[in-house]
Amino acid sequence: MTPASVVVAKPSLDERSGETIQALTRGLQVIRAFDARHQRMTLTEVAAQTNLTRATARRCLLTLHHLGYVAWDGKFFTLTPKILTLGYAYLSSTSLPMIVQPALVHLSEQSGASCSACILDGDEAVIVARASAQRFNSTDLGVGSRLPLYCTSLGHILLAEFPSDELERYLQMTVLMPHTPRTLTHPDDVRAAVDRTRAAGYALNAEGLESGLRSISVPLRNTSGQVVAALSATLPVGHGSENDLQGQLLPLLRGQATLLQQMLSA
Repeated sequence: MTPASVVVAKPSLDERSGETIQALTRGLQVIRAFDARHQRMTLTEVAAQTNLTRATARRCLLTLHHLGYVAWDGKFFTLTPKILTLGYAYLSSTSLPMIVQPALVHLSEQSGASCSACILDGDEAVIVARASAQRFNSTDLGVGSRLPLYCTSLGHILLAEFPSDELERYLQMTVLMPHTPRTLTHPDDVRAAVDRTRAAGYALNAEGLESGLRSISVPLRNTSGQVVAALSATLPVGHGSENDLQGQLLPLLRGQATLLQQMLSA
């Protein structure tokens, strides 16, 4: 199975081919620069976040402001609620989030864990549904959050579906940045983790992306057996050991994945 069959096909067009619109590409770069850590930014900050020139960033921001997607008080730029319509176009065109959300809520209530469903988008995982436990919450994560593949259990599930040549391409093209002292930053370590995931059918990760959190993930397949998403459950390291996750959360995740499979046609 190619990575494209794990939900989202990677675009094959080269920017140099003349068939892509650079202005649109740069506008989307600007939108994606805003996140939980960068909710309000100046023009200079946006340019730095996107590696665009100030002039280019300014044109993008003013265009988005004119269209109503960005607010501007004369100094700081922020996204407006209208930006949600872009994500809603995807959510309303696919049944996956609607099918998965009730299962995640049930899982979270059963386990006390925060539960997510992610799909593959290019070389990242994107959360399409999430249910957060009341006793703890990672404030930076929500529907639409993008996660690296190499240092998350969700990502290892999706990478396990890559053919060997695509996995090697990913490892060669991706900067394995350390997010915590326990982040896997060597290609051999990531490769080994993906191999373990492929053999076991699930992935474990402790503090690879965020200190203090431990997660376990399983693949979500459609009726044809293709992996369409990854399901995860996350707990603080003090609330669940690796054995706890394997013994208690893994059966719950697998049970929900089996039930959901019957509702996901190829």
